[in-house]
Amino acid sequence: MAAQRTSEESYARGLARAAAGAVLFGLPLMMTMEMWQFGFHMDRLRLALFLAVIALTVFGLARFAGFRDDTDFADDLLDAFAALAVGFVVSAVMLALFGLLTPAAGPREAVGMIAVQAAPASFGAVLANKQLGGRGEGQQKEDRAGYLGQLFLMGAGALFFAFNVAPTEEMILIGFKMTPWHALALVAVSLAGLHALVFAVGFAGQEAQEHPLSAFLHFTLAGYGVALLVSLYCLWTFGRLDAPLSDAVRSVVVLGFPAALGAAVARLVV
Repeated sequence: MAAQRTSEESYARGLARAAAGAVLFGLPLMMTMEMWQFGFHMDRLRLALFLAVIALTVFGLARFAGFRDDTDFADDLLDAFAALAVGFVVSAVMLALFGLLTPAAGPREAVGMIAVQAAPASFGAVLANKQLGGRGEGQQKEDRAGYLGQLFLMGAGALFFAFNVAPTEEMILIGFKMTPWHALALVAVSLAGLHALVFAVGFAGQEAQEHPLSAFLHFTLAGYGVALLVSLYCLWTFGRLDAPLSDAVRSVVVLGFPAALGAAVARLVV
């Protein structure tokens, strides 16, 4: 009985941390006008696909860096559902507190606003134990992630960083103002920054790479490729690719810069 009570209290603390993490991770976008507008007019098929991607990502985070160290598949699935639920509830409460969810808003608009905002909030909920818990909590699962698991974590970090700026018009404006030489220089800076941060943070398995070139190919170049794919998907989701091909490519490169940094520090953030 005492052990059960302790387990319940521990899970309750985990949910409280999850709510706090949801607020911390989601608050910047909850106070961003572009995100409110996307909730109103975002294509519902793209929104549904986006929610599916977020749900799969949250499950992966619960698998590799979630609430508890010793879990099985079912526990990770429950943790993912709990994080998503916390993300949706926190988003709804905060949007209502800000006066953005009112009786005048129709169900379609309200659901859209909550769903878009729930993405970063769910990230914060599932990662709250590591960010707000004690030192070393959640680290064992991450260390057990193999090479593909490390790439997934890089993708999750890239998605979170890219998602914070992808809805803004500045990504398009910067890409429009850049020349091809600026784009190439930004690619080089992104690769250099990612490479430096990857080795500063220390990804699991990188010590097994015997040659610097091998490590560059396995982590830096692969991570940047993941960051570009994530950037392309985020821009497509928010309808930011309705432009000439050259402008769209430069926008992907621009968003790829914060996405690459997110991929590089995923070991710390995720």
